[in-house]
Amino acid sequence: MAARPPPTRPHIGLNPSSHFSYSITEWGEDDAWDSASDSESASNSQSTWLRSPQPAPSRPSGATSAPKPVPRKSQNSSTSTLALSYTHVSAPSPGSYPSHTDPIPPPAKNGWTIVQKESGDGVRIDDRTEPHDVPGPDREGEGDNDDMLFEDLQAEFIDMPIAATAKSRLEAACVRQDAAEIASDPLRLLRRPSWQHGRTESPSPQHSRSRSPHNGEPPERLKREQSFKANRHHKFIECLSREDVDMAELRKLAWSGIPDYLRPLAWPLLLGYLPLPTGLRSSTLERKRGEYQSLVDLTFAKGKDGLDQQIWHQIEIDVPRTRPGVQLWMHSSTQRCLERILYVWAIRHPASGYVQGINDLATPFFQVFLSAYVDTDPEDINPSILPSAVLAAVEADSFWCLSRLLDGIQDNYITAQPGIQRSVKRMAELVARIDTPLSEHLAAQGVEFMQFAFRWMNCLLMREISVKNTVRMWDTYLSEGPDAFSQFHLYVCSAFLVRWSDKLRAMDFQGIIMFLQSLPTQDWTDHEIEMLLSQAFVLNSIWHNAQSHFTAK
Repeated sequence: MAARPPPTRPHIGLNPSSHFSYSITEWGEDDAWDSASDSESASNSQSTWLRSPQPAPSRPSGATSAPKPVPRKSQNSSTSTLALSYTHVSAPSPGSYPSHTDPIPPPAKNGWTIVQKESGDGVRIDDRTEPHDVPGPDREGEGDNDDMLFEDLQAEFIDMPIAATAKSRLEAACVRQDAAEIASDPLRLLRRPSWQHGRTESPSPQHSRSRSPHNGEPPERLKREQSFKANRHHKFIECLSREDVDMAELRKLAWSGIPDYLRPLAWPLLLGYLPLPTGLRSSTLERKRGEYQSLVDLTFAKGKDGLDQQIWHQIEIDVPRTRPGVQLWMHSSTQRCLERILYVWAIRHPASGYVQGINDLATPFFQVFLSAYVDTDPEDINPSILPSAVLAAVEADSFWCLSRLLDGIQDNYITAQPGIQRSVKRMAELVARIDTPLSEHLAAQGVEFMQFAFRWMNCLLMREISVKNTVRMWDTYLSEGPDAFSQFHLYVCSAFLVRWSDKLRAMDFQGIIMFLQSLPTQDWTDHEIEMLLSQAFVLNSIWHNAQSHFTAK
């Protein structure tokens, strides 16, 4: 029987042999595709792909299954339809097939493969045909008129490893040639060529939409901004190049943001992880990294069986959920680093142990230190391309800087989390002073600050804004001093809430909670973060020394 072509649609039908055990009727113009029928489990209904119980050659693991058509009640069990995406092959007339007595020719250069169709519901593939050309078990032969012509789909499986290899080579090319030297001497970051200085500072398309001359920006203003930025870079380099860094000057410069390529050096200095005298830094890094490696070796000496299973179980759950959708955090090498960082910190701080949310706080440090060794966005690479010693340095530096940060807010994570309870209560009192209508509306709708602000304090707003926005915000936090992550953050959260005051006062309880759980900050740039920090600075200047407005002391 000659195959009848199906109706025109994005996914075109192909009438091969009936080696799949389900059958459907002729296609109608109202035929539908069941996009939810991806499961190939034998336990599914007849609308799924039911393969023969005999073993079949498996396709490469990278192959994707084709869309499945929705079957109708079978009227002719001798035919079946296999859907292949964007491929339409019309079977030639029966007389064009070779007889069984003739040798089956090898696949032609144009990518077509001759396959013999057997009786029943199977196909037999010639020995010269690759097993994955046509899936299905071997069957016994039947007649000449049932042979089918299949398009060779092998190319789609060959391209995948080639593409993966090309991507790996591209990632490897992004690793700086002097990565090992930077790991031992961060001052080499100051000697990066001038064209690379501009790489990390050049805004991305979404960050530059308000700066483009095509958007009405006067050329004079753009020149002034570029001149101002170049002047700031010069001041940073001059400050960090001194034999003994002036911390007051560094904090003053860092408040308005740190150039990306200098952040891996400036953050450890602001946190106190690196000493201010230049001559002591290399030895300090070597000692601290060695200490961390000793902690890891000792902690994991007995494998997972020797770990605190309750803590480790929670870490194993949280790590894969960290920054979902970001390529960097989907790689196993990144996740293993994060697991070690979190577990070693937890056992070193038994008063708090591991608490959900700490995993988020480690991500800015890892990305900042990783950026020192690559010439591309660290969110787009696989850290396993780095030399093992360099990746170990990134992990160790992230651990010690995370420890420094958490030392100032550890009461946020001990039993009952009193630090967060205190901060949320103070935030409610502050908002009542600076935006009384909003405070009254929230109270009238029965909205409690703990219902949304708890996460803001626990994760330092990292669930509300991107890592890049967080990194810019932390530049200012670190310049404010060791208490900024608890004290200054209170004013940032208050300004953050008041920013949405007009919208919130027009919502009911459900709308308020849903809005605050999914705030429209996806397109925020440094400009929005700097405006938020400026508003928080004003609030801090007005209210920080007037503690009488806080009823809880």
